[in-house]
Amino acid sequence: MENNLSNPSVLRPLDVAVAIRLAQTPGATFEALGRDLFMSTSTAHEAVKRLEAAQLVVRGSRRVNRLALREFLEHGVRYAFPATVAAQVQGVPTAHSGPPLAAQIVAVDPVVWPAAHGPVRGAGVTPLLARAAELPEHCPELYEALTLVDALRVGRARERTLASAALRERLRPPAAVA
Repeated sequence: MENNLSNPSVLRPLDVAVAIRLAQTPGATFEALGRDLFMSTSTAHEAVKRLEAAQLVVRGSRRVNRLALREFLEHGVRYAFPATVAAQVQGVPTAHSGPPLAAQIVAVDPVVWPAAHGPVRGAGVTPLLARAAELPEHCPELYEALTLVDALRVGRARERTLASAALRERLRPPAAVA
């Protein structure tokens, strides 16, 4: 069996965060992506190359294929990067427990990214981005988008439907400038 780390065209979990951030900040430099996502410039560059190979980013442009990304998130992310919900831990709310779904769903079973400083105790899930628990203060827009992705990964039908609709809205192309 081939190791995904040695195959430069196989998507990694952090690539999902890179694609979403590129959709949020079209034309972002590799340096800016690295800064926003707590990674080196070269790691951001490698992620974009993998996204290009997967046709989620237009080759040579850093322009997100929004339709393909939405399709991947709605129908593939939970299979490509399945979430394992673990024991109760302190952490940062995600999935249906995080914004924006927490305003629509009363959760009796919170889901969190493990973090000692987290404000909520709940079932721990490994985030797609290693330092995701720092995103609420560092990059709130990306934090919300990744909580929606986690709702697609761990949620029931209702949570997945709400998350899909919210992501479709967030991933719409920017309005044309007149």
